[in-house]
Amino acid sequence: MLRSYDCKIVLSDGSEYPGCRFGARTDRVCEIVFNTSMVGYQEIVSDPSYTGQLVVMTYPIIGNYGVTDEDFETKIPTIGGLVVREYNDIPSNFRYTKTLSEILEDYGIPAIEGVDTRKLTRSIRDHGSRKALLTDIGVPTAQAVERLNAEELRRDQVAQVSCKKRWYARTSNHRFSVVAVDCGIKLNIVRSLNARGCNVTVVPYDTPWEVISDMEPDGVFLSNGPGDPEDVKPVIELVRALRGTVPIFGICLGHQMIALAYGGRTYKLKFGHRGGNHPVKDLSTGRLEITSQNHSYAVDGDSLAGTGLEVTHVNLLDNTVEGLACPEDRIFSVQYHPESAPGPQDSGYLFDRFIAMMEEGKRHA
Repeated sequence: MLRSYDCKIVLSDGSEYPGCRFGARTDRVCEIVFNTSMVGYQEIVSDPSYTGQLVVMTYPIIGNYGVTDEDFETKIPTIGGLVVREYNDIPSNFRYTKTLSEILEDYGIPAIEGVDTRKLTRSIRDHGSRKALLTDIGVPTAQAVERLNAEELRRDQVAQVSCKKRWYARTSNHRFSVVAVDCGIKLNIVRSLNARGCNVTVVPYDTPWEVISDMEPDGVFLSNGPGDPEDVKPVIELVRALRGTVPIFGICLGHQMIALAYGGRTYKLKFGHRGGNHPVKDLSTGRLEITSQNHSYAVDGDSLAGTGLEVTHVNLLDNTVEGLACPEDRIFSVQYHPESAPGPQDSGYLFDRFIAMMEEGKRHA
């Protein structure tokens, strides 16, 4: 049974969505988005790509299996906040170590339950992602809207979440050495590379190309991350410097930055793609993949003519570009997250493709 409403979400048009607090008791101005996943709320809360975003979960019951130490995607969650219909604070799961509310409170992340998430999701779908304020129920609407209009959203999210110094994830009997450029990397990406025999060196997003080249990696990985890809100029320049010299694989933000490095363009989607149910077609095989996605921006397919990049995958819901490749430069990317196991194994071949490119590079070295 819900408690009395003690907080609310206010949108820039003055519309309000009341509810009850859990997690940290703090106000927050964020970009509001929605996620259609039925499971995986811990991975969503700990995914750096949600930095500064207030995430509305369309699945109605959240928290019922708690939070498990082994399932985090980053060590320090940076999500802006969480919005749910019904929060369950009594988990039923032999693996759980804390409740979701305890984790949110630990990291200063506010959350609200009891919200009409169907109505709120339709508003985001119809009018697009935009600024929202999570605040106390007694704050006057005019005051809340004034704060929304006055407070700007951050644009340095990658700098905020990227590691400050390199770190290592090694595996026994490794066959390859991979440098992963951290724009907000998910830990399961590192695990996926380790499982395929890769020692991974994770470096800050602004690491100069000369430093990476001196490390003599067998391959370079460009990670996912938050925000506008055009703001991450160091990685765009890095791709321009390294392309053709070493196999490169990009996921999500990495995919977008590869397009920009080759002269393509990106644009912001109305409400983004977030969830584990997006059908994507591999144009080379005709095969359909059920994918997990989390992004606000997409690559403009019309801008790719003459860049040397070919479109390899498309989203069957809206025909957005989901994959790119330049075989000559040994570079490829996808917009979705193969490490999230949405299919559950539909997209694992992409990591195997990266391995095959590094094997070929070793043979011709």
